[in-house]
Amino acid sequence: MFLGVLIGVFYGYNINEDNFRLGMALIILISIGVMYYWDQKKSLRVPTHWSFAGLLGLTAGFTTMIGNLAGAFANIYFLAQKLPKNEFIGTAAWLFFIINVFKLPFHILVWETVQMESLKISVVLAPFLIAGLYIGVKLVNIIKENAYRKLILLFTAMGALVILFQ
Repeated sequence: MFLGVLIGVFYGYNINEDNFRLGMALIILISIGVMYYWDQKKSLRVPTHWSFAGLLGLTAGFTTMIGNLAGAFANIYFLAQKLPKNEFIGTAAWLFFIINVFKLPFHILVWETVQMESLKISVVLAPFLIAGLYIGVKLVNIIKENAYRKLILLFTAMGALVILFQ
């Protein structure tokens, strides 16, 4: 992912937004179809070769830098690894905390997309983040493991469709 972020820093700033949106939405929707197929055929082995993780990590890093779209690719990877829901959530939380801290200096110093005004907005929204965390923990405890996997696929597909038709 770090390499994908660096590629995104130097090449992603000039990508046509419409082409990016279309490409990412289609890749995500195809990946979701593959994940759904894997989930239906329980006996199928999901890719374990390093290139699968490498390609998704590179794509996630690039897309997070230029469009904050890494969630879909991380979801696909975590689902492919059949992580239980609590490990899925914890791994994703740490991954995005680390990668966003890594991206921040590039957004401030290279692209200049983070200014004092956006930091002030983030501080104002912090209580809502904490409330969302609390509500999310409660909801996750209610959702069964198999239903959670399906919800992740559904929400990822919905996100791809929003990107596609935005």
